[in-house]
Amino acid sequence: MEKLNLPEYSFKIKQEDNRYLIFDEIRKKFVALTPEEWVRQNIVQFLIQGKNFPRSLIAVETSITVNQLEKRCDAVLFNNSAKPVMIVECKAPTVKLSQETFNQIATYNIKLRVDYLLVTNGKSHYCCRMDYENNSYSFLKEIPSYEEVV
Repeated sequence: MEKLNLPEYSFKIKQEDNRYLIFDEIRKKFVALTPEEWVRQNIVQFLIQGKNFPRSLIAVETSITVNQLEKRCDAVLFNNSAKPVMIVECKAPTVKLSQETFNQIATYNIKLRVDYLLVTNGKSHYCCRMDYENNSYSFLKEIPSYEEVV
């Protein structure tokens, strides 16, 4: 798979019926190794190993309902009280992060109202902190650690 702008991690990868699968340690199963999945697995490991997010407080492929439509968040991170604190939206490395990507994660946030939004294609990462009091947001220089978001 393509080299990303993240540290390198070890993954369990296997080939089955002419396709590659990667073991998702959050979902505890092998899933299709698509370019987007490669980004998701790497950013999740970065959040766990590099930013101290507990594995037990990360949900992957989380379904939510927004305006009576079923949506799926790539990852949602929680605090110890099971309150969502960050939504992660992943795109394949070849996908340019655009306003449409930010609109997508903002739609998810209508329901979850988290303090942090993270958008990544594995090459570029954008994280912002929401300011609900002033109805605004600010981009951060780096992805915050678990201790900074709880």
